[in-house]
Amino acid sequence: MLTNRDIIITGIQSWDISIGSNCKNIALEFSKYNRVIYVNPPLDRLTILRQPDARQKMKQKRRDNDCGLLLNRVSSKLWVFQPEIVIESISRLPFNELFDVVNRLNNIRFAKSIRKALNHLNFKNYIHFCDSDMFRSYHLKKLIKPALSVYYTRDNLMAVKFWQKQGARIEPKHMEKADLILGNSEYLAQQAQRYNPNSYFVGQGCNLSAFDPNRQYHMPDDLKKSSRPLIGYIGALKTLRLDIRILQYVAEKRPDWTIVLVGPEDVDFKKSDLHQLANVHFVGSKREFELPFYLNALDVAINPQTINEVTIGNYPRKIDEYLAMGKPVVATPTQAMGYFADHVYLPESLDKWVNAIEQALKENTKERQDQRINFASSHSWDENVKEIGRRILQREEELRKAVSEVTVG
Repeated sequence: MLTNRDIIITGIQSWDISIGSNCKNIALEFSKYNRVIYVNPPLDRLTILRQPDARQKMKQKRRDNDCGLLLNRVSSKLWVFQPEIVIESISRLPFNELFDVVNRLNNIRFAKSIRKALNHLNFKNYIHFCDSDMFRSYHLKKLIKPALSVYYTRDNLMAVKFWQKQGARIEPKHMEKADLILGNSEYLAQQAQRYNPNSYFVGQGCNLSAFDPNRQYHMPDDLKKSSRPLIGYIGALKTLRLDIRILQYVAEKRPDWTIVLVGPEDVDFKKSDLHQLANVHFVGSKREFELPFYLNALDVAINPQTINEVTIGNYPRKIDEYLAMGKPVVATPTQAMGYFADHVYLPESLDKWVNAIEQALKENTKERQDQRINFASSHSWDENVKEIGRRILQREEELRKAVSEVTVG
């Protein structure tokens, strides 16, 4: 376990983000045994143009802080730091050379601001944990000189348009010079190994406390009249990630099954023929605390993903949630799903989906339910961060030995 260390985290998400964040959960776990500074992304020029009051709001926060820095204490060992600098917006710059020059200037400003927080809290021999912040943190290994530079990859950002122009060039270079790369899926770790041999799969943490199989859950009102079996998906209904063809095929082949879809729909889902099928039940968006009630009601939970650059290697956290409730799971066999292969059904083609669901229904024994629950429970944030810490300590030992051998030689 990594203990009694100073850790600085930079990433692409602010602490106050409204959705779940891997990096926040990792920071919270780190801070149980280490001092941690979580650095929010600085304001950029384009944001200020779009939100003229953004800088004033930031200055107001400073007046509420007696140390002169926007450094807010979250717990006894965790601080959130908001740099007061403004960096230039560079993602749309047309020339690589110009991007590199301006990005270096941004990094210098960023590093100078970070050092103020490090000095104020007297951080020493600190680890820099970079959560995919490939641009703003590109030069930080040289500028803030951490004891260890860790790059954490948890999404295939190159599948997102914003990152494609410069990210395809910058991220590999960033990975090359990192001391250690950690990926939350085997696919992302393998991708990183092309640029740095010190790349490892560390798995994914999940907050499974809400998905307690021992609780009593009532049947949601909008499912009480639905005929069983209930075959369902819980999450955003977006064609970027989900294959409408699979849902339609299953619903048409087995009209005696009820297909339950819980979550907001994108335009393509709203226009799809699924709405014309009597056994497909769209229940809409639900509040987070309601989701376990819907999951508990299902006989089989599904994840009918389409295979593309976004989904192929991303860790599907919802599978852990499904398994934590002991539910039989049928899913598209993306590369990331190989990690779950012993506990889920993975039909390899469209025509095998119905058979896979039938098998899942037939084989849903108490023993299998317990196996699923035990498997999912091993994916807590506590266990995940222990594995991250183990890899950090292992890499530090390797570097110490390398320095020792050079010195002796």
